[in-house]
Amino acid sequence: MLKLFVGNLSFDTTEDELKELFAQAGTVQSVNIIRDKYTNNPKGFGFIEMGSNDEAKKAIAQLNGKELHGRNITVAEARPPRERRFGGSYGGGYGGERGRGGRRRY
Repeated sequence: MLKLFVGNLSFDTTEDELKELFAQAGTVQSVNIIRDKYTNNPKGFGFIEMGSNDEAKKAIAQLNGKELHGRNITVAEARPPRERRFGGSYGGGYGGERGRGGRRRY
């Protein structure tokens, strides 16, 4: 099963519409339009899981650049999510003298 990225979506596009469109290429396992966590407005992209790799490749070939709600959508194989690092140093700081508790004295 291959996950596809779908970009340049109109904010009017629904998950049902995407499912119907991608069903032309094969079995659609899931559809997920990404939404802003604060406003719940769509962000203009989403992800689709097809039933097989062959169906996913067919969907890319058939639907990449296709017009939907007046926009040419982008369909590509989804990249794996980036690893997020928590904790540790994020750089920056105040750069004072070490061991003397703070400010530089000139």
